[in-house]
This record gives sequence, C-alpha cells and structure tokens, in this order.
Amino acid sequence: MLSAKMEDYLKTIYRLERENEPPVATSTIADTLDVTPPTATSMAETLADRELVEREKYKGVTLTPEGEKVALEVIRHHRLLETFLTEELGYDWSQVHEEAEILEHHISEEFERRVAAALDDPDVDPHGDPIPSDTLDPIDDIPASALADHGEESRLLVARVRDRDPEELTYLDGAGIRPGVELVVEEVAPIGMVTVRLTSGETVALPDHIADAIQVCNPEDAVEEVTEA
Repeated sequence: MLSAKMEDYLKTIYRLERENEPPVATSTIADTLDVTPPTATSMAETLADRELVEREKYKGVTLTPEGEKVALEVIRHHRLLETFLTEELGYDWSQVHEEAEILEHHISEEFERRVAAALDDPDVDPHGDPIPSDTLDPIDDIPASALADHGEESRLLVARVRDRDPEELTYLDGAGIRPGVELVVEEVAPIGMVTVRLTSGETVALPDHIADAIQVCNPEDAVEEVTEA
C-alpha cells in the first residue's frame, strides 16, 4: 500500500510531465512540493524501487505505466470529491481544493463509484479540469493557454481556472468568470491589466496574475472536442 505522500509525488510528477517533456527533474519536484532537493531525490529513489517511476541520474524521473495509473486514480478521486463537495454539500468552489487534498487518499473504490454515480459521471470538476474515467485512461485535455497570453479582440472560452488559490477563485466568481463563459479581450494595458467583455456585456479588468490563472481556448475547439466525444 502506498502512503499519501507517495501518491502526492506521483500526482505531481504526472502534472509536471504534462506541462513539460519528461523526465521531470527532482529539483522541479522539490520546488513544486516545497521540500528540499535531497528529500525529493530520496522519494524518487523509493518510487523507482517500487517500479512506479524510471529514474535517470542527473536528469530526473518518468512515470511508469503503473505509476501513471496511480496518479490518475488519485486525480480522479480529487476531482470527483471537488465536484461532490460543491454540488451536493454546498461548498464554494474556492473551498474544495484543500478538502479534496485531504480526502483523496482515504476513500474506497466503492465510495468513488457511488460518488461518480450520484453525480452522473461528470466529465469535469468545478474548475474545468477533466476527471479521469474509471478505466484511468490518460486525460485528453482541450488545448488551452493562459488568458494573459492573448491579444486584444481575441474571442475566447474559459476552459478551466487554477484551483490552488482561494482568493483568486473568489475574485473570479465575483467577476462572473467560470469555465464555459465566453469573453472577448478588449484591452491589454501595459500597467499589468487585461480587460475582458463577457457575453452579458459586462467588462471586467483583471490583474495579470489573475489573467494568468485562467486557461482559455477557442470556442470552436471546445465544440469540436464535444462533437468528437
């Protein structure tokens, strides 16, 4: 049986592999998890011994197929729990990440199945992140990029938002910006502000660090993804 700490490492490596090409440097893992490099290296060795990662000295680690399955299972638990907490227990979407971080390691597979069935097997969590299927196939994301990277007059669809900062989520909720909302970039100011217009006609000024937390895609890409599914 794996510890919660091991599962956290595997989940983190999975995310870092998707953001950059593997192998993932242990220094990057250490920075992400806020641990010392020797601590990350020691855990990498442990995971390699368990055949959950392949380790290349001086380069980093790559998940094995078994390690990837474990990571996907933990991610599935996390995102189902976030959805359950918001839809069934009335949690605000800014509150659920920390709760799910604790619970994800401790639910049984039977509980997972019942939660998924109660929610009618959702595809995404409240923040727009895709929920892995019960067969734990690799996640197929809609291609998305940060709102901050787009220029004026870009017409975009909010695909997902970063879920780790409650203050960011509260700010976005107050602005009416959630996954599925269409917007147009009206102005990119040199002072670090991005102004967008929502379909409601309301305009919202977003600081750069907030705009960087919003992942967007072309509305046509999202339609194509749904059609193909």
